[in-house]
Amino acid sequence: MKSEKRKVSLKRKTRETDIALTLNVDGTGKSTLDTGIPFLNHMLELFSKHGLFDLEVRAKGDLDVDIHHTNEDVGITLGQALTQALGSKQGMRRYGFFHVPMDEALIRVTLDVSGRPSLHVSKAREVTFSRLENYSFHDAMEFMRAFCQHAGINMHVEIAAGRDSHHIIEGVFKAAARALDAAVQIDPRVQGIPSTKGSL
Repeated sequence: MKSEKRKVSLKRKTRETDIALTLNVDGTGKSTLDTGIPFLNHMLELFSKHGLFDLEVRAKGDLDVDIHHTNEDVGITLGQALTQALGSKQGMRRYGFFHVPMDEALIRVTLDVSGRPSLHVSKAREVTFSRLENYSFHDAMEFMRAFCQHAGINMHVEIAAGRDSHHIIEGVFKAAARALDAAVQIDPRVQGIPSTKGSL
């Protein structure tokens, strides 16, 4: 049983971007997405679907310069929304992990909604990346870094295998979504804050 409604709408506006976002942690995987970056839209749709988060994003940014500001600011806003939606985190499981095979790629994500944000990425020696015209693995990790920083998540991304950048990035978003879904579930056995310190 959910102890509180975990749904948040917020806006972020800077000289570079204008973002409106709504997140329902306890959703069914529905999404409406318009970031101006088609590949990011696709990844956020997967994130919503596989995490069972309802997600609406409308973003306008200086895409005539490049995608960096919009990509990062959507990650920041999503992280802020998650932090607000989770509230006190009472009864939450806190930890999650998931492995996703995506054709030749294999991705592992392990995370802790700890309030101590960091992103760690490792790859097997034989992993290579193909070229994507409009969105790179670097872009994907910049999004995840911004998200983790503002959601208070310690996330480890392991790329065990892969050669196709699309498959690798897609695996990361799917695995992160499913690991996060596991971490934010309310467990009736968890009493109060899931930490011996009494706070996260």
